[in-house]
Amino acid sequence: MKCYFAARVAVALLILPAATSLALGQAPDRGAGRRAATAGEPTPPIISARARALPAVARHGMVVSQEARASRIGVDILRKGGNAVDAAIATGFALAVTLPRAGNIGGGGFMLVHLAANKKTIAIDYREVAPADTPRDVFLDESGNFVPSRSQSSGLAVGVPGTVAGFELAHRKYGSGKLSLADLIAPAIRLAREGIDVDEDIADSLPMIARRLARYPSSRAIFLKGEAEPLAYGDRLVQEDLARSLERISATGLSGFYQGETAEKFVAAVRAHGGRMTLEDMRTYQVREREPVRGLYRGRDIVSMPPPSAGGALMVQMLNVLEGLPIADLGHNSAATIHRMAEAMKFGYADRAEHMGDPDFVKMPIKALTSRAYADKLRGMISLEQATPSAQIRALDLAPYESDQTTHFSVVDSQGNAVANTYTLNFSYGLGLVADGTGIMLNNELDDFAAKPGAPNAYGLTGGEANAPGPGKRPLSSMSPTMVFNKGELEIVTGSPGGSRIITIVLQIILNIIDHRMNAAEATIAPRIHHQWAPDQLRVEDGISPDTIKILKQMGHEVREQPTIGSTQTIHRSGGMIYGAADTRQRGGAAVGY
Repeated sequence: MKCYFAARVAVALLILPAATSLALGQAPDRGAGRRAATAGEPTPPIISARARALPAVARHGMVVSQEARASRIGVDILRKGGNAVDAAIATGFALAVTLPRAGNIGGGGFMLVHLAANKKTIAIDYREVAPADTPRDVFLDESGNFVPSRSQSSGLAVGVPGTVAGFELAHRKYGSGKLSLADLIAPAIRLAREGIDVDEDIADSLPMIARRLARYPSSRAIFLKGEAEPLAYGDRLVQEDLARSLERISATGLSGFYQGETAEKFVAAVRAHGGRMTLEDMRTYQVREREPVRGLYRGRDIVSMPPPSAGGALMVQMLNVLEGLPIADLGHNSAATIHRMAEAMKFGYADRAEHMGDPDFVKMPIKALTSRAYADKLRGMISLEQATPSAQIRALDLAPYESDQTTHFSVVDSQGNAVANTYTLNFSYGLGLVADGTGIMLNNELDDFAAKPGAPNAYGLTGGEANAPGPGKRPLSSMSPTMVFNKGELEIVTGSPGGSRIITIVLQIILNIIDHRMNAAEATIAPRIHHQWAPDQLRVEDGISPDTIKILKQMGHEVREQPTIGSTQTIHRSGGMIYGAADTRQRGGAAVGY
C-alpha cells in the first residue's frame, strides 16, 4: 500500500505578521529555539505546536514541485529504486504535460545535482541558445529602435531548446542506472495521451493568455474550446501530439528531439513566424557542465548556479554582506532587517547589470564579487538609518525584465542525493505557439537578452552590453537552484520562479531557515520583499505590517506593495528526517514523500 505525505498550507489562515510596530532594531521574541544558529550548529527541525505552518515529512525521499501529479510521479520513481536524478527527470517530463505554462521540453533551464557518495555537486546548464544567425541588432528596426514584438511574440524570440539535452545528460551521467530514459518518460506519455483533468492552476492561467493562444490554430486546438474559449476547470486536456513527441525521445534519445520529425516541425514553426533557427542549430545544441558558485554563511556552505545565471554570485555576495549584520537579533521582517536586506540587494543588482552575461563570451569577476573583502566594503557603505538612493550607488544599465512564469522542483532521495532544478519557457505558455504536429510549446527566451543598451523594454527596464544578443549566446538569467550544506551534509534544497526576483526569494528562504529558525513551511509562507536597484523601489508582499512599512518610508524607501512574489519548492533535512514545503502562492503544488 502506498503511503504519501503531501502538504499544502492555507496561507490565508496561517500567515501572521512577524514584526509590527516595533522600534527600529528591536526584535520580536519568538521564544526559545528561534535564535540564529551559531556557525555550523545544526538547525533543529522545529516541528512543534508553536509552528505557524507544518511541512510535509518523510523518512526516505521527497519530491516538491509546483504540480501534485508530477510530484507523485517523482516519488514513484524513488520507490522503484531510482535516485534523485531519475526522479527529477521523470518529474520534469511530467510537468511538460501537467504544467504547460512553465513545465516544458521546448525551453531550458538549470539543474544542480548533488551526489552524496563523493560529496560532489555539479551545475548543469541547459539554457536555451540563440541561433547561429543572430546579429546584435536582431530586435531593432532600421532606425536602431528596439521593437518589443520581435523579442516577445515572433519566431526571433525562440531559443534553441535545452531541456531534453539537459535531462538526457543528467540521466546518462548521474542517474542510478536502474531505470532507462524510456522508463522515466513513460508516465508523461501516459498523461499526455490519456489526458488530465484541468485543475485550478491551468484553469487560472488559460484565460489570461487565451487571446495569445487563439492566434495559432495549433495552440487553439489543444487549449481552447472553439475559437477563443479556454478550457475550464474539470475539462479534459488531451495532448496526443506531445505524447508522440515524447515517444520519439523515449525510443531514440536526443536524436528523437534534435533531429528528424520533431526538429523539422519545431524549426518550421519558428521560421514560419519570422525566426532564423535552422536544423543545424538544433542538431548542434550542447549542454554545459559548470562549476557551481560557492560561498559560506554562518558556517554553512552555499552552492548555487553560476553564469549564465546571475543567481549564485549575487546570492553569495548578499549573504556575505548580511553575515556581518545581526539579522536574527533584529527580527524577521522588522524594518531594520528589511532595510539591511534591501540595501544589500541594491548593490548586488547593480553589479548584475554591469558584469553578468554568458560565460562562454564574457569574462566576469565572480571571485571578486563573491569575496569577503568586497562584502566588507559594501557593508561599510550601508547607512543603518537611511536608504541609499540607487542613483548614488552606480549609474548602470539593468539587465532586462524576466518573466516569472518559470517553475522549480526539488528532490532528495534516501542516500542523500539531491536535485534542484529550475526551467522555463519565459512568458506564461512561452511564445503561445505550439509547433504544429508536436504538441511542444515554443519558448520566447531570447527576450532575456538586452536588445539595446539603455533602451527600455516593454517593462520599462534596460540592459547592458554584457548581455547583448549574438550567435550561440545564452541570455542572462536569474534562475537560482540552490543547495545548502552543514558540515558537509545536505541541509536545504530550494529554488523558485519569479524572474529577476528569484535571487532575493531564495535568499530569504535561506535567511528564514538559518537566521530565523523557521521550518520549511514557515520559511515558505513568510511574506517576502525585493529590491533590484532599478527601479528604485522596495517591493513588499501582503503581510508586512503597515507599521513596518511606515518606518521604511521614513527611512527613504519607496515602498510598493504587491500580492505575491515567487513560488518556492523547498526541502529541509534535519534530525534524520526530510521536511518539504510547496509554496501556496500558486495552486496545485505538493511536497510528496515516503
